[in-house]
Amino acid sequence: FGSISSLGSMVFIKKLTASSSSTLSFVDGASSVVLDNTYKEYLFTFKNIHPSANGFFGFNASVDSGSNYNVTKTSSAFYAYHAEDDSESGLTYDTGQDLAQSTGRQNISSGQIGVVADDSFNGYLHLFNPSSTTFVKHYIASSSYSQKKPANEQAYIAGYCNTISAIDAIQFSQSTGNIDAGDICLYGIA
Repeated sequence: FGSISSLGSMVFIKKLTASSSSTLSFVDGASSVVLDNTYKEYLFTFKNIHPSANGFFGFNASVDSGSNYNVTKTSSAFYAYHAEDDSESGLTYDTGQDLAQSTGRQNISSGQIGVVADDSFNGYLHLFNPSSTTFVKHYIASSSYSQKKPANEQAYIAGYCNTISAIDAIQFSQSTGNIDAGDICLYGIA
């Protein structure tokens, strides 16, 4: 095995902070955002995302600098959950959150995020080689959040953007309402 330093490093690119935001977008070349062939892997982190209404947190991608967020995606989803009152728990494949050649938003949460004052959504999204014009763009997301039941839920979503065009923008949003608070940070993996 090589040293841990040979694995690469995270290079901070941009932080967006929500304040009753309908969307948060990272567009290559805008507002100091780098989302191009500078890095082969990009990492988005989500910290204390709090919605204005019960809903799903997710993303979509663009190949035209954010003019349209409608890249075709195929994915699979599963989640583990445990209710606060210990009344239920489990591990489930989630056919409601996976996509099959869909241009719709990819939910990163499998359940609806709660809106109680102490509820929040946390996790990450890895996007691999978005500037490739040869291969589809794979992504992996994992998140932990307070679900509206109340329950803790851990969601795992993985898939690919089925395009050989370079992805140059990613937009995050709630399925209903706004993103009231929270931070999304973008890193390049060197």
